[in-house]
Amino acid sequence: MTLLHTGPFGVNTYIVHLCGPYVFVVDPASCALCGDEAKVSSYLTQNNLTPVAFVLTHGHFDHVAGLTHLKKCFPSCPILINKNDSFYLGSSSYSFHAESLSLMGLEELLPAYENLPEADAFLEDNKTLLDSLSFKKIESEELRDSLLKWSVLYTPGHTKGSMCLYNKEGKILISGDTVFFHSWGRTDLPGGSEDEIMRSLNFIYETLPKDTLVFPGHDVTSFLLGENC
Repeated sequence: MTLLHTGPFGVNTYIVHLCGPYVFVVDPASCALCGDEAKVSSYLTQNNLTPVAFVLTHGHFDHVAGLTHLKKCFPSCPILINKNDSFYLGSSSYSFHAESLSLMGLEELLPAYENLPEADAFLEDNKTLLDSLSFKKIESEELRDSLLKWSVLYTPGHTKGSMCLYNKEGKILISGDTVFFHSWGRTDLPGGSEDEIMRSLNFIYETLPKDTLVFPGHDVTSFLLGENC
C-alpha cells in the first residue's frame, strides 16, 4: 500500500495494490486549488499502474476533491461510495459542499466542487469490492480473488454513509475518518452523529482482531487497533 498526502487537509490517500498492475485508490483529494492536482494521476502513470476503482470512505469535501481530474485521466475507472453519501457527488453536490465549507470559513475552495462526477456504483455493508464492481467484466481470476479479500464495513457516524475497508487475511483496516489514533471522526458537521459513531466504534473494537493494522484518513498513518483500546 502506498500513501500520498493530498488536498486541502492533507488527506491520507491510499494506493492499494491488488495484483500485477492493478490497484484501487482510496479518498483521492488532490486538486488544482491545492497545487497537487496531478499528484495521484502522475503516481499511477509513472508506475504503470491501472486503477480499477476510486473508493470513497465518505463524501466530505476534503476526500473527494480529486475525482474530477482523475475521471478525466481514467474515464473508465468507476467511483464507489456508500449510497447514503452519494449526494456529495454529481451535479447536485455543490450546495452540500458549499454548506460544509461555509461552516469552516473555506469558501475559497468551492470552485473545486463545481463539476464533481457521479458515483458509478455503491458500497454495501458486508459486501466485497468484487461485489461492488459486479457491473464490470473482470476476466482476471487473480484480480477477482484480490478484490474478494476486501470487505465493506458500514460505519456511520462521521457521515451517514461512512464506511471502512477490511482485509481479514491481511489484517488491514482502512478506516477513513471513523477511527483515528486515540480518537475518532468529528460529528458536528451535517449528517454526523455521536451516537452512531459510538456504535460503529464499538462494532470495530469488539469484532476485529486487536492486531489489525489501521490506516486512517488523516494524521498517524498506521497503528494497531489494540493500541487504541
